[in-house]
Amino acid sequence: MDFASAVRAINKLLRAIQPNTFCSSWIRRHAPNVYRFILKNVRAESGCIDWDRFTRALDRKLRRRWMASRRGRLPKGFKDKRVVEIILNKYRDKLYTFLSPVDEHDRKIRDVISIAMVRIAQHGNIVAKRAIMKLLRLTIDEWIEQYPKMLCWEGLEDVVEGHIEGCIRRYRYSGSFIGYLFKTLKYAGRGLRPRVAYSLDDHLFSGEQRRGDKVAFDPEINAIVLYG
Repeated sequence: MDFASAVRAINKLLRAIQPNTFCSSWIRRHAPNVYRFILKNVRAESGCIDWDRFTRALDRKLRRRWMASRRGRLPKGFKDKRVVEIILNKYRDKLYTFLSPVDEHDRKIRDVISIAMVRIAQHGNIVAKRAIMKLLRLTIDEWIEQYPKMLCWEGLEDVVEGHIEGCIRRYRYSGSFIGYLFKTLKYAGRGLRPRVAYSLDDHLFSGEQRRGDKVAFDPEINAIVLYG
């Protein structure tokens, strides 16, 4: 058995049995030979079974039924550079995909890297969390330049970081983490107005006054205000 035949076997089983959801124990019960293959051969850099890699290879409609096993209580706030360095060194020549992916293959590689780092961060590894957040900021900066609906996040670094942390914490399903982050920012940004820079030397619509003529200090509220 190889990886491709294992994927085909689970695809066939899922179509035949049609469970509403399935998980690792379902595979172990219905396809013990496939489970043993995965247990031995499909491992993440952290040493755990890489269920993300396997379920991503399933048919799109079937992979949506995947339910990851619940994790027990895990240590919070520990630092382990070793496993993070393993991932970063493995994909060192592909980190550019977070800034400027060339094609669909690059975007898939970016997802592979991000999911691997997110899974480690979910276990409480602060080093992994900081590393993936730094990379994701490059991607979000690209989105802000490329997509008008993302322009509202320009200058809101702290708020954006809060959304990144939330996505890392909540990500559970076997799908694109980058896509999940994009949709989160897209929906959260509804109602936010993009920040627009103006010069006080700009003429107003009348053409007779400049924007600076409307600016004054209000001693009652101890602030600079724009009149009119």
